Amino acid sequence: MTASDLPLLPNGLCPLPHLGVLRAQGDDAANFLHNQLTQDVLLLRPDQARLAAWCNAKGRMLASFVVCKPSADEVLLICRRDVLPAVLKRLSMFVLRAKVRLSDASDKHPLFGLTGTALTALASTTKPWQRVALSEGAQVLTLYPAQGQARGLWLAPAGVTPPEGPTLSAEQWAYGEVMSGVAWVGQPNVEAFVPQMLNYESVDGVNFKKGCYPGQEVVARSQFRGTLKRRAFIVRAEVPMHEAQEVFSSLDAEQPCGRVAQVASLSDCHVGIAELQLAALDGTSLHLGNASGPLLQRLPLPYPLRDDL
Repeated sequence: MTASDLPLLPNGLCPLPHLGVLRAQGDDAANFLHNQLTQDVLLLRPDQARLAAWCNAKGRMLASFVVCKPSADEVLLICRRDVLPAVLKRLSMFVLRAKVRLSDASDKHPLFGLTGTALTALASTTKPWQRVALSEGAQVLTLYPAQGQARGLWLAPAGVTPPEGPTLSAEQWAYGEVMSGVAWVGQPNVEAFVPQMLNYESVDGVNFKKGCYPGQEVVARSQFRGTLKRRAFIVRAEVPMHEAQEVFSSLDAEQPCGRVAQVASLSDCHVGIAELQLAALDGTSLHLGNASGPLLQRLPLPYPLRDDL
């Protein structure tokens, strides 16, 4: 089991029914979300997209988003569809007198994933976290690459013809998500991680210069008052993994040293993103489920981990 025999992510496009779109409309839409998310939504330009987290008061992630602001009074947030109803309900509780309407716009904005030439045929840039406006209200949001392959999201009003290109399977897209090293927060892992446990500060998912948001004190303290003790890594196993599965060190059969955040299986290749205690990485082996479970192999991340920001 070596990194050199990993399958490669091909070019193509794939429908993404596992993702949904939350829409915020109104004069206060950007300001409202600015006060809720780890990102600066007020200064978000129409040509930008951003990775963001929404946390509880303890800094634990309730959801993660790819955010864009097509206009001053509209913000779109793409998230895992299995958390969207709960996020919409809870986020709506904080609207109060703000001039903003929140809605599930998933059916009004079909989503496709793009890789390689399917993306470059539409977008003028492949730099992560950019927004490229297309005709008929369509847009492309660029994501972090996987295995050097450019990746992005295409979304448009319902009825707009999707782009053409080779078809990716759902398994291939999921594999690319894992190999990008950027995990979405899904229902099994709600409130399991602070953003740094998933390396969000290293992939521009946290803005430490903006004002307060739920959990901001915990997130800032984790970053600036001591060394980060838990990080996310890409891992590979000889058996399928599942989200929220525990990871153990061979030196400690009692306490897990990590948790699986996201998984994918492509043919006989089983990969995942796992949050791990850094102390468990030296002089020990990692195992799935228990200390004598299937061995986990760590794979290289496609980005450097940032300690100082």
